[in-house]
Amino acid sequence: MNKILRRILNFLRSDELFLNVLHDLEIVIAKILSLAMVAVIIVSTGDLVIFLYKELLAQTYPGFKNTLFYIFGLFLNVLIALEILENITAYLKKHVVQVELVIVTSLVAVARKIIILDIEKTGGLEVIGLAIAILSLSLSFLVIRFTNNRNTY
Repeated sequence: MNKILRRILNFLRSDELFLNVLHDLEIVIAKILSLAMVAVIIVSTGDLVIFLYKELLAQTYPGFKNTLFYIFGLFLNVLIALEILENITAYLKKHVVQVELVIVTSLVAVARKIIILDIEKTGGLEVIGLAIAILSLSLSFLVIRFTNNRNTY
């Protein structure tokens, strides 16, 4: 018991060893997250294909028109999941969170919300909130893009 306690104390005293273990743990967690995201992408793509198959076979054109926004939402869910997987992959490659990718993913998520928005059931404050979110994210993207372009020259 005493040996174990000494090892733990030595481990905690050594900053380099501690940081190496934390770094390795981050990588393992990022890999687990990427595998989980691949599973989510496969399942959501399968869900989309099954839904499309059922909709195309079961209904006529006017019925399909009623579910079109739902289908767009399913497509964008897959795209958002792919963007999140790209964020995780970029983290594994460079070991930094790429803010530009995170903002693009957020823009796609807000765009999805706007595309599937039911105007009849949506209040004015929610529309204003979405507009502010799009404006803020767009400005953030521009600032980061201009900063990155300036730093590359």
